Amino acid sequence: MQKSGFNPCKAVPLDFVFVIDSSRSIRPNDYEKVKTFIVNLIQFLEIGPDATRVGLLQYGSVVQPEFSLNTFTSKAEVEQAVRNMRHLATGTMTGLAIKYAMETSFTEEDGARAAHLHIPRIAVIVTDGRPQDTVEQVAAQARQAGIQIFAIGVGRVDMNTLKTIGSEPHSEHVHLVANFSQIETLISVFHSKLCSETCELVDHQCQHTCVSSPASYRCKCREAGFTLRPDGRTCQKAACGDGIMDLVFVIDGSKSMGPANFELVKHFVISIVESLNVSQMGSHVGLLQYSTKVRTEFTLRQHTSAQSIRQAVSRMQYMGRGSMTGSALRHMFQFSFSAKEGARPNVPHVGIVFTDGRSQDDVSEWANKAKKSGVTIYAVGVGKAIEQELREIASEPDEKHLYYAEDFQDMGEITKKLKSRMCTDESMCQCENMILFQNQVTEKLNILVQSNILLEMFFSF
Repeated sequence: MQKSGFNPCKAVPLDFVFVIDSSRSIRPNDYEKVKTFIVNLIQFLEIGPDATRVGLLQYGSVVQPEFSLNTFTSKAEVEQAVRNMRHLATGTMTGLAIKYAMETSFTEEDGARAAHLHIPRIAVIVTDGRPQDTVEQVAAQARQAGIQIFAIGVGRVDMNTLKTIGSEPHSEHVHLVANFSQIETLISVFHSKLCSETCELVDHQCQHTCVSSPASYRCKCREAGFTLRPDGRTCQKAACGDGIMDLVFVIDGSKSMGPANFELVKHFVISIVESLNVSQMGSHVGLLQYSTKVRTEFTLRQHTSAQSIRQAVSRMQYMGRGSMTGSALRHMFQFSFSAKEGARPNVPHVGIVFTDGRSQDDVSEWANKAKKSGVTIYAVGVGKAIEQELREIASEPDEKHLYYAEDFQDMGEITKKLKSRMCTDESMCQCENMILFQNQVTEKLNILVQSNILLEMFFSF
């Protein structure tokens, strides 16, 4: 069995599974050429438990696993197992084979590394005919599960079928050769691809930038002022760096708003939330909606991720009645910033009050009580909102805490200005290190108090 002349490369570790067509349409001589192709392809890979792991299954009318990712620990063992393979010479159940690879071959039980290690999962599928089952849906599921699929067709294989199997871009992942003698020409293609840096090899889906490392990769935000979201791939604009706050939205749901504009307000809320570091130890967010009555949509303690808050805001139902802004401010002051609803001591308390018209009750009393208690209030008015009411609601100075737009379509500019102001307002943005320091001091004081109690108990005997 002739080997290729390619030199070994410093390829990144892979979880690499061959899925080989072993149908009756493949002649014995051509079947040997497929085995040679596999042996030559692995020559430039470093195979081992901490390097690339190789598995192989062949399929005809049924799937026959030859060896798993955790079966062999050396290149010599893999080569010998490939040489020992026996031709099945039955049907062509390609969809069944892909399903097996996804559900079994790439599991940790069969030797695949844990997903958080970012070891690329590669499947190379070789076929010479039309599948006897459906492949489109199961191949899409495999790709969505993080498996990068190379589809190799030999002879009269339908190119569209190969494209439904292979990953994108198809120019790199889908290959068709005229006969089995030409399959060897693809070795150079795989040498170039598999010897690339990790970011070039995997479908990393980084929103901004992918950074390769010797055995893995990570996503990075390329623009200043952006931070990586918990999904590890997308970026969000950060407000106040590591700033922490307890933020409560007070949202007008009166009938003058209208359902369409209420949806725009929901987008406004989501946009502000996405600029915050929402987490258990970061910023917490609550929301009230008011019309004739006040309804708590969610408290400060309910959600610990921006995604969870986005879902809650999206589900929010429009009330569509009167406009009792004063009652909403009273509810915010009495309940929203209470310890019972999740407000934290030594964390800035911030309220964003949104209205589109005149309140049917007084706003000044409860706004003043909230501000005197330490709540920083931003007043946002649109359309027929009354300037004097906005001034009574907002913290001082007005130019930092009052925002108005004539039309709901202009809310994008308000959102941009408000996020910028919240980011630069040092009275609100308290660093995590300060919170941590305060918590450590409190913890040590509690230990000292407990120690004194124990000493008093000891000497009392």
